[in-house]
Amino acid sequence: MPNFDFPVDGYSIRRGSTVDKALLVKFIQRTYQELFSNQDFSHLARTVEQYFSTDTPLWWVYETQGTGNSEEITQSPVTSPQSPIPTACLWAGNAIDQVTGDRHAHIFLLYVVPSHRRRGIAKALMQHIENWAKQRGDRQIGLQVFTSNTPALNLYQNLGYQTQSLWMIKFIR
Repeated sequence: MPNFDFPVDGYSIRRGSTVDKALLVKFIQRTYQELFSNQDFSHLARTVEQYFSTDTPLWWVYETQGTGNSEEITQSPVTSPQSPIPTACLWAGNAIDQVTGDRHAHIFLLYVVPSHRRRGIAKALMQHIENWAKQRGDRQIGLQVFTSNTPALNLYQNLGYQTQSLWMIKFIR
């Protein structure tokens, strides 16, 4: 797997592959567990199963200094027990702008392990996806963020993201 330049000291980035499916499931489940504790998120494996492919790229961030992180999620199926555990991931795909009909990049998941937050990793990953999208000829990037996820909202707003639509729900009994 090729490594790409990553602008955060002490970290590197590499492109994931479809063999990383189990590790991606763990990362996406952890994201939801942090936001909505005491729920079972095993169903998220179906989301990964349905949408993860060679057309939906995945990038992993690894710590290059030190011996790894203290908050291990799981061992990747393609790494040995001596291999480092990723400290962050970015999973992207495609969406269609419902107004213009144009294809654009869509961020499915951006997750940084808590002990590695506030170091510029998420911001660097957002710059990475922006560069990737520009190379593809995309004119916009979309994402969905929970209104309760204030740190993510602040990051995205500081990077120039704007609310385009609101996803509304009503619970019925």
